[in-house]
Amino acid sequence: MPKLITTQTRIADQGKPRIIIIGGGFGGLEVAKGLRDIKAQVVLFDRYNHHTFQPLLYQVATSGLETSSIVFPFRKRFAKYKDFYFRLGEVTQIKPEENYIETSIGGLQYDYLIIATGAATNFYGMQDVEANAMPMKTITDSIKLRNRVLRNMEMALLTDDPEVTNSLMDFVIVGGGPTGVELAGALAELKHNVFPKDYQELDMSHMDIHLVDSGSHLLHAMSAVASKKAQEYLERMGVKVHLNCAVKSYDGYEVLFNTGEKLISRTLIWAAGVKGNPISGLQPETTGPGNRLNVDAFNRVKGYENIFAIGDVALMEGDETFAKGHPQMAQPAMQQGQLLAKNIRNMIRKKPLKPFRYKDRGSMATVGRNKAVADLKSFKVQGFLAWCIWMFIHLISIIGFKNKLFTFTSWVWSYFSYDKSNRLIIGRPKEDI
Repeated sequence: MPKLITTQTRIADQGKPRIIIIGGGFGGLEVAKGLRDIKAQVVLFDRYNHHTFQPLLYQVATSGLETSSIVFPFRKRFAKYKDFYFRLGEVTQIKPEENYIETSIGGLQYDYLIIATGAATNFYGMQDVEANAMPMKTITDSIKLRNRVLRNMEMALLTDDPEVTNSLMDFVIVGGGPTGVELAGALAELKHNVFPKDYQELDMSHMDIHLVDSGSHLLHAMSAVASKKAQEYLERMGVKVHLNCAVKSYDGYEVLFNTGEKLISRTLIWAAGVKGNPISGLQPETTGPGNRLNVDAFNRVKGYENIFAIGDVALMEGDETFAKGHPQMAQPAMQQGQLLAKNIRNMIRKKPLKPFRYKDRGSMATVGRNKAVADLKSFKVQGFLAWCIWMFIHLISIIGFKNKLFTFTSWVWSYFSYDKSNRLIIGRPKEDI
């Protein structure tokens, strides 16, 4: 009989300060990079063995990119770092009075703890929506969504019932931020350029894409010009935009809105909001609005000297420009991670710390081929130029030369062929619904 596997972290105490980073997203990655060659042990915990470039998850979900194009293994990224340890596991509890964490693979002491656990999907307490909607936070979510979209098309071929056909071919996206806008545009391109060739037996006029937002305009964090232009692009592509409209319930088939309107769809994609993803063990007063951890100007969790939080899980007070906290996007997380790495070096050297000041470099979103909006620091632009800027910024931000090359090649192929090559259903039916 095989022996049971008993796990432990297996990181020996070398008499050096130990810095533990929880989460390998944009913020956690920047901290780890900034601590290269520091005279300390650096330990990274993550539930996955790879970093995911989340801004392009929607392209995996809509068959534009392969999964391998937007993920990169942590061990490969940090292979040449000294005294760096990666552990595949989930941190379940923090014991600050003992400077100790509990994880799914054992416990470990720390001298400095950095919480970079990001955000989780916020369903605002609607349990039926949470049970039946599809989120877009992980690479697994994007694969499941791609499976769902393609399998729905396959199933729509096999029925003569108009209502069933429409329920399979109609898609509802909730949330008018960049994720929702980009996903709606990508689905519209599939409808016009790809599916008519793949599913010639289907009448694509029955495929409806609904984008729903509770606010009065799309892209709340961007300018009025960008919002108006994005909506104009989407509507021109056939997307039905519903503003001042919120989902009240969803049972997997019928979507009910607060306006009383109903839609029939077997696919509701939830991109409407996020909340912080903290870890249990800290004092209750450390958690602020949005389930985010209250931090000071140095990203220290309030009430603790050696525990820090960055990125989506952190709520920094004192910035007049961002009174309700910094945007839960990649740029604030990366900037906080870069500065925190320097501040930890300063703490070890007994030097003063530098407070965080967010440098807003702007926002952008793409709607489709030659269609994008960009609010940059010095100017605003829409259309083809914005689309080129969006592609360039995202391309240089992807980790790994091979991933950059694969992504660029896929984009070029798609641009000239009006095709998306990664139309694969992976897994059995019960695994992707």
